[in-house]
Amino acid sequence: MNRQSNTYTILYSAALVVLVGVALSVIYQALKPRQDENIMNDTRRQILAAALLTPAEGQTITDLWKEHIVSDYIVNDKGKKIDAGVSPDKVNLAQEVKKPAAERLLPVYECQTDKGIKYILPVYGAGLWGPIWGYVAFDSNGDTIYGAYFAHQGETPGLGAEIEKPAFQKQFEGKDVFAADGTFQSVKVVKAGQEPADAAYVHAISGGTITSQGVQKMLLNSLEPYTAFLAALKADNK
Repeated sequence: MNRQSNTYTILYSAALVVLVGVALSVIYQALKPRQDENIMNDTRRQILAAALLTPAEGQTITDLWKEHIVSDYIVNDKGKKIDAGVSPDKVNLAQEVKKPAAERLLPVYECQTDKGIKYILPVYGAGLWGPIWGYVAFDSNGDTIYGAYFAHQGETPGLGAEIEKPAFQKQFEGKDVFAADGTFQSVKVVKAGQEPADAAYVHAISGGTITSQGVQKMLLNSLEPYTAFLAALKADNK
């Protein structure tokens, strides 16, 4: 075949595309197990961080997870465990938060710490530039926040991205999500000088108003469906 012809050029290009495509597919399949493992470990790291747990030197996330996470399951908005046919870590939170509370799958992670069992719940919402998410660990009384971890996809460095910093997250420790009359109210994220007298609050990020508001909405929308579950913990604790 004439190598200078259009036909040769087209056939050569097509063969090259197919060859590269096959090579990339093989590489992807070979690396996918490692990629999936890295994603799982990062998720577990975030969950454990909400319970104020980080690996010791030489300790892996897998080892820390096995040491402290004693159970994980899914509940419904009535606070009852359900068999959803999917593991808690495979629940698509981005989709679940868009559903009515009665239709949501609500993951729960029970974590054994040196201060007792903590119940870790995932949260998911929207910031200024993209999704924000995190995990909130509760004491066994079902009311008091033991620890929190938040992350983001693309918030502004030095502003909204500060939700990922310990200084912001530590504010949530010790906050109660139920009012004195037993109604769920979550935690407010407010500017200095605008602190509510009748609700738990933390201070918003300076210059990160929209992201801070996003955190507040995320907590309310994600945690309110757990009201029955948390109320049951409160009752058991009493």
